[in-house]
Amino acid sequence: MTILRAALVIQHCPAGNFDTNLARTLAAVSRAAARKADVVVFPEMNLTGYVTGEKIGSVACPVESRWIQKLQQESDRHNLIILTGLVEQETESRLFATHLIIRPGLSPAYYRKLHLSPFEARYFTPGDRVRVFEGKGVNFGIQLCYDAHFPELSTSMALKKADIIFIPHASPRGTSDEKFTSWMRHLTARAFDNGVFVVAVNQTGENGDGLSFPGVALAIGPDGHLVSKNTGNIETIHMVEMDMDALDRVRSHKMRYFLPNRRANLVDE
Repeated sequence: MTILRAALVIQHCPAGNFDTNLARTLAAVSRAAARKADVVVFPEMNLTGYVTGEKIGSVACPVESRWIQKLQQESDRHNLIILTGLVEQETESRLFATHLIIRPGLSPAYYRKLHLSPFEARYFTPGDRVRVFEGKGVNFGIQLCYDAHFPELSTSMALKKADIIFIPHASPRGTSDEKFTSWMRHLTARAFDNGVFVVAVNQTGENGDGLSFPGVALAIGPDGHLVSKNTGNIETIHMVEMDMDALDRVRSHKMRYFLPNRRANLVDE
């Protein structure tokens, strides 16, 4: 049995406090490494925090070697993958919701959020690439929060051979139990329909700009069943062990793996 150990960091991410958030992110990486994690997953925009409206620009940060090198050094030192996010400022007028992929021995990569919520669309530029990455012997995609509501994106990643889809969130409002119930409505479908693991984690706590995040983390198997969850709504690291052999068990079953029978050439009239 092949196990991939993921550390899901339910993190408190004060808005606009980059240096503090980076220091806490690096500390969480060390704690995850001590628990033998293969990959450590942080919430959407954990480095900059998440705000709405005109204030988004005030927390934005360019992707700079100054701090990327610190993350790369920790990835190399602990031999683990780090997935961490920010409001990326490419130019004064171009902001992206970006998640970084830091892997041992490789140059940093990134995913830019493709689907922007109505609250974000006025301020962010959407990404334009569906990407799948490789590390620790698996292929994985990343979606950010609102992305997960568009089924074709998960299918596109699965067709690109993704085994896992990580979905970092900055999803405010409600209780952790309410957020968990909401996620289970659509995230189980993304996993089951595409024969992939789906792993999600949210920010927690008051962000200092009027938003409160209910901390939730979960993992769903390629059979659509819940593997693990944390709805404690406190800052913590939730460890998940994913049995990667489950992919073969689902994908070798004629009535449990649907992608091979997908008719991509149908034409609407």
